[in-house]
Amino acid sequence: MPDLTVRDVRPILTSPGAGSVQKRLIVVKVETSEPELYGLGCATFTQRHSAVATVVRDFLKPLLVGRDPQRIEDLWQTIHVNAYWRSGPVMNNALSGVDMALWDIKGKLAGLPVYQLLGGKCREGVAVYRHADGREPTEVEDNVRRFMEQGLRHVRAQMGGYGGKMHAMTPPEGALAGAYYDPDGYARDTVRLFAHLRDTLGDEVELLHDVHERLAPIEAVRLAKRLEPFRLFFLEDVLPPEQIEWFGMIRQQCTTPLAMGELFVNAKEYQPLVEGRLIDFIRCHISAIGGLTPARKLAAVCEAFGIRTAWHGPGDVSPVGHAANLHLDLSSPNFGIQEWAGFSEAEQEVFPGCPELRGGYAYVSERPGLGVDLDEQAAARYPCPEGVLEWTQARTPDGTAVYP
Repeated sequence: MPDLTVRDVRPILTSPGAGSVQKRLIVVKVETSEPELYGLGCATFTQRHSAVATVVRDFLKPLLVGRDPQRIEDLWQTIHVNAYWRSGPVMNNALSGVDMALWDIKGKLAGLPVYQLLGGKCREGVAVYRHADGREPTEVEDNVRRFMEQGLRHVRAQMGGYGGKMHAMTPPEGALAGAYYDPDGYARDTVRLFAHLRDTLGDEVELLHDVHERLAPIEAVRLAKRLEPFRLFFLEDVLPPEQIEWFGMIRQQCTTPLAMGELFVNAKEYQPLVEGRLIDFIRCHISAIGGLTPARKLAAVCEAFGIRTAWHGPGDVSPVGHAANLHLDLSSPNFGIQEWAGFSEAEQEVFPGCPELRGGYAYVSERPGLGVDLDEQAAARYPCPEGVLEWTQARTPDGTAVYP
């Protein structure tokens, strides 16, 4: 279709089945001059949803209307530099929404699922990991066992949420409100948790853990070293992006596999980790780095350095975004594992064609494109809640503001 053009670009915001301000999904719909031909892309930055919507509506739509939606690479590069200053989660998510939608259109034009456009399947299903929490080691163990009974071989184990939030703390008089965490108590408890899990569950289950950047760098080094005997599948986001130089010290101290990337928005953040082989899994939030186009390139670069993929896949990624993750997983030879949160009944109502989980493996729809559609009438019944986020107002026991 040489005369095909972009007719409209719209952000659609919805929060299906979510009772908190933390699940605000953003999907971009790119409509074309061909009747009924459109694409959907995930632009979910749940902490700043309205900012992303503004960029899409007020800046990207005027830029894109009338252009050829088949020129994905050219449009990606054009959007990326159009604001002059580039990257950042707001700009990248807006770009991602358009980029994924263009791949969706490309697949529909070809009559093929997107993974076929990326080289075809390297596997039939995508192995996933689920999240098991609990207040005590025995409760975590029970939750891990439930996932194992469902056929999962990979489970991320946490105790009391991220970073020691369950600990009783006595802040100083007049301490400010916030989400209080005890990093030292958390580090001690985490070692105790994995000693219990390996003792009771054995070695057949692959265990993962997410630090969520909640430790001082030297404590992160110590934790990675102390967890080495328990043979984790990987230790996730052990340091914030501002402290990546410490990964070299962790490598010198232990062989605990490391996964990193959830907060990355710029190639210069992950480039030294990949080139130095300082991590084992790249786990960027695909929409935060700009969509499928940069993610497939990142996967290829990581393959050359022996690094596997583990794309970020929490509950605050739309089913469209999860489908994009899976299409990359299916077609990447260096796929490692995929985070999986599952979909509520409301999400499945709003997003027909959601990927499915069966026996520890996720499967995409075989329909052309990304395989996920959007019922706009159903989406409108679930407006995004507003409010100030509490969990990102992280503080240590003495009230000091820290990175969450």
